[in-house]
Amino acid sequence: FKKKKIKIDVLINNAAIDYVPSKSKNNHLKLENFLNDFWDKDLLVSLKGSYLCTKVFGSYMSKFRKGVILNISSDLGIIAPDQRIYKDSNFIKPVTYSVVKHGIIGLTKYTASYWGKKNIRCNAIAPGGILNNQDSSFIKKINQLIPLGRMAKKKEYNGLILFLCSDLSSYLTGSVIVADGGRTII
Repeated sequence: FKKKKIKIDVLINNAAIDYVPSKSKNNHLKLENFLNDFWDKDLLVSLKGSYLCTKVFGSYMSKFRKGVILNISSDLGIIAPDQRIYKDSNFIKPVTYSVVKHGIIGLTKYTASYWGKKNIRCNAIAPGGILNNQDSSFIKKINQLIPLGRMAKKKEYNGLILFLCSDLSSYLTGSVIVADGGRTII
Protein backbone atom coordinates (compact mmCIF):
# COMPACT_ATOMS: atom_id res chain seq x y z
CA PHE A 1 0.00 0.00 0.00
CA LYS A 2 2.99 2.32 0.21
CA LYS A 3 3.92 2.16 -3.47
CA LYS A 4 0.40 2.66 -4.80
CA LYS A 5 -0.46 5.43 -2.32
CA ILE A 6 -3.56 3.66 -1.11
CA LYS A 7 -5.09 5.19 1.99
CA ILE A 8 -6.36 2.70 4.53
CA ASP A 9 -9.02 4.10 6.83
CA VAL A 10 -10.32 1.00 8.61
CA LEU A 11 -8.84 -2.22 9.97
CA ILE A 12 -11.11 -4.98 11.24
CA ASN A 13 -9.33 -7.70 13.20
CA ASN A 14 -11.50 -10.81 13.12
CA ALA A 15 -9.13 -13.77 12.94
CA ALA A 16 -9.73 -16.59 15.40
CA ILE A 17 -9.54 -20.33 15.65
CA ASP A 18 -12.86 -21.58 16.90
CA TYR A 19 -13.01 -25.30 17.49
CA VAL A 20 -16.28 -26.93 16.49
CA PRO A 21 -17.95 -29.94 18.05
CA SER A 22 -17.30 -33.30 16.43
CA LYS A 23 -18.90 -36.71 16.84
CA SER A 24 -15.86 -38.03 18.69
CA LYS A 25 -15.08 -37.00 22.23
CA ASN A 26 -13.02 -33.85 22.33
CA ASN A 27 -10.86 -34.84 25.30
CA HIS A 28 -7.93 -33.00 23.75
CA LEU A 29 -9.81 -29.72 24.40
CA LYS A 30 -10.01 -30.31 28.15
CA LEU A 31 -7.74 -27.96 30.08
CA GLU A 32 -5.70 -30.82 31.55
CA ASN A 33 -5.17 -32.35 28.08
CA PHE A 34 -4.84 -29.19 26.02
CA LEU A 35 -1.61 -29.32 24.04
CA ASN A 36 0.91 -26.51 24.24
CA ASP A 37 1.05 -26.56 20.44
CA PHE A 38 -2.68 -25.74 20.28
CA TRP A 39 -2.15 -22.95 22.82
CA ASP A 40 0.70 -21.49 20.76
CA LYS A 41 -1.19 -21.75 17.45
CA ASP A 42 -4.38 -20.22 18.85
CA LEU A 43 -2.55 -17.27 20.39
CA LEU A 44 -0.43 -16.83 17.26
CA VAL A 45 -3.38 -16.70 14.86
CA SER A 46 -5.93 -14.93 16.99
CA LEU A 47 -4.04 -12.59 19.30
CA LYS A 48 -0.64 -12.08 17.72
CA GLY A 49 -2.30 -11.76 14.31
CA SER A 50 -4.48 -8.92 15.60
CA TYR A 51 -1.49 -7.32 17.30
CA LEU A 52 0.63 -7.45 14.13
CA CYS A 53 -2.13 -6.05 11.92
CA THR A 54 -2.77 -3.31 14.48
CA LYS A 55 0.93 -2.50 14.65
CA VAL A 56 1.40 -2.28 10.88
CA PHE A 57 -1.86 -0.64 9.83
CA GLY A 58 -2.16 1.54 12.93
CA SER A 59 1.32 2.90 12.32
CA TYR A 60 0.35 3.61 8.71
CA MET A 61 -2.88 5.34 9.80
CA SER A 62 -0.97 7.45 12.32
CA LYS A 63 0.88 9.13 9.46
CA PHE A 64 -2.46 10.40 8.15
CA ARG A 65 -3.68 11.19 11.69
CA LYS A 66 -6.92 9.33 11.11
CA GLY A 67 -8.18 5.77 11.19
CA VAL A 68 -10.39 3.19 12.79
CA ILE A 69 -9.37 -0.16 14.22
CA LEU A 70 -12.21 -2.49 15.11
CA ASN A 71 -11.43 -5.67 16.99
CA ILE A 72 -13.85 -8.56 17.18
CA SER A 73 -13.88 -10.10 20.64
CA SER A 74 -16.76 -12.18 21.98
CA ASP A 75 -19.18 -12.33 24.87
CA LEU A 76 -16.65 -14.93 26.07
CA GLY A 77 -14.15 -12.07 26.34
CA ILE A 78 -16.45 -10.66 29.03
CA ILE A 79 -17.68 -13.84 30.73
CA ALA A 80 -16.31 -17.36 31.01
CA PRO A 81 -17.84 -20.06 28.84
CA ASP A 82 -20.58 -22.06 30.53
CA GLN A 83 -19.32 -25.56 29.78
CA ARG A 84 -22.71 -27.04 30.74
CA ILE A 85 -24.23 -25.93 27.43
CA TYR A 86 -21.77 -28.17 25.56
CA LYS A 87 -22.47 -31.26 27.68
CA ASP A 88 -24.50 -33.31 25.19
CA SER A 89 -22.35 -32.32 22.24
CA ASN A 90 -19.10 -33.93 23.48
CA PHE A 91 -17.52 -30.50 23.26
CA ILE A 92 -15.59 -28.27 25.59
CA LYS A 93 -14.90 -24.64 24.78
CA PRO A 94 -11.09 -24.55 24.94
CA VAL A 95 -9.20 -22.29 27.31
CA THR A 96 -7.56 -20.39 24.47
CA TYR A 97 -10.81 -19.02 23.05
CA SER A 98 -11.61 -17.11 26.21
CA VAL A 99 -7.98 -16.09 26.78
CA VAL A 100 -7.71 -14.70 23.24
CA LYS A 101 -11.02 -12.85 23.40
CA HIS A 102 -10.08 -11.27 26.76
CA GLY A 103 -6.71 -10.35 25.23
CA ILE A 104 -8.39 -8.66 22.27
CA ILE A 105 -10.19 -6.37 24.71
CA GLY A 106 -6.88 -5.50 26.37
CA LEU A 107 -5.30 -4.80 22.98
CA THR A 108 -8.26 -2.58 22.11
CA LYS A 109 -7.92 -0.44 25.23
CA TYR A 110 -4.15 -0.19 24.93
CA THR A 111 -4.35 0.81 21.26
CA ALA A 112 -7.04 3.41 21.94
CA SER A 113 -4.93 5.09 24.60
CA TYR A 114 -1.72 4.79 22.58
CA TRP A 115 -2.95 6.20 19.27
CA GLY A 116 -5.79 8.42 20.46
CA LYS A 117 -3.58 11.49 20.12
CA LYS A 118 -3.14 10.56 16.45
CA ASN A 119 -6.93 10.50 15.94
CA ILE A 120 -7.02 6.74 15.56
CA ARG A 121 -10.02 5.21 17.24
CA CYS A 122 -9.94 1.63 18.42
CA ASN A 123 -13.02 -0.19 19.66
CA ALA A 124 -14.16 -3.76 20.02
CA ILE A 125 -17.40 -5.58 19.71
CA ALA A 126 -18.20 -8.56 21.89
CA PRO A 127 -20.82 -10.44 19.92
CA GLY A 128 -22.82 -13.28 21.35
CA GLY A 129 -23.24 -16.60 19.62
CA ILE A 130 -24.31 -16.58 15.99
CA LEU A 131 -26.75 -19.16 14.69
CA ASN A 132 -24.71 -21.34 12.34
CA ASN A 133 -25.90 -24.95 12.09
CA GLN A 134 -25.26 -25.76 15.75
CA ASP A 135 -26.70 -28.86 17.37
CA SER A 136 -30.34 -28.35 18.45
CA SER A 137 -29.53 -29.36 22.04
CA PHE A 138 -26.86 -26.65 22.21
CA ILE A 139 -29.18 -24.03 20.72
CA LYS A 140 -31.90 -24.85 23.24
CA LYS A 141 -29.45 -24.56 26.16
CA ILE A 142 -27.82 -21.32 25.06
CA ASN A 143 -31.16 -19.71 24.22
CA GLN A 144 -32.16 -20.22 27.85
CA LEU A 145 -29.19 -18.06 28.90
CA ILE A 146 -30.10 -15.18 26.57
CA PRO A 147 -32.85 -12.75 27.61
CA LEU A 148 -33.91 -12.32 23.96
CA GLY A 149 -34.27 -16.11 23.86
CA ARG A 150 -32.25 -16.68 20.70
CA MET A 151 -28.84 -16.54 19.09
CA ALA A 152 -27.94 -13.78 16.65
CA LYS A 153 -28.51 -14.02 12.93
CA LYS A 154 -25.38 -13.50 10.83
CA LYS A 155 -26.38 -10.07 9.50
CA GLU A 156 -27.44 -8.60 12.85
CA TYR A 157 -23.96 -7.23 13.55
CA ASN A 158 -23.60 -5.35 10.25
CA GLY A 159 -25.16 -2.10 11.50
CA LEU A 160 -22.97 -2.04 14.60
CA ILE A 161 -19.84 -2.64 12.54
CA LEU A 162 -20.78 0.11 10.07
CA PHE A 163 -21.48 2.51 12.95
CA LEU A 164 -18.13 1.84 14.64
CA CYS A 165 -16.23 2.23 11.36
CA SER A 166 -17.97 5.49 10.45
CA ASP A 167 -17.71 9.08 11.63
CA LEU A 168 -21.01 8.60 13.47
CA SER A 169 -18.88 7.15 16.27
CA SER A 170 -16.15 9.79 16.04
CA TYR A 171 -16.00 10.30 19.82
CA LEU A 172 -15.97 6.62 20.71
CA THR A 173 -12.67 4.92 21.43
CA GLY A 174 -11.47 2.24 23.81
CA SER A 175 -14.99 0.92 24.12
CA VAL A 176 -16.25 -2.63 24.07
CA ILE A 177 -19.77 -2.88 22.72
CA VAL A 178 -21.46 -6.05 23.92
CA ALA A 179 -24.13 -7.28 21.51
CA ASP A 180 -25.24 -10.62 22.90
CA GLY A 181 -29.00 -10.50 23.28
CA GLY A 182 -28.45 -9.70 26.94
CA ARG A 183 -26.54 -12.87 27.85
CA THR A 184 -23.87 -11.10 29.89
CA ILE A 185 -26.35 -9.14 32.03
CA ILE A 186 -27.63 -12.17 33.92
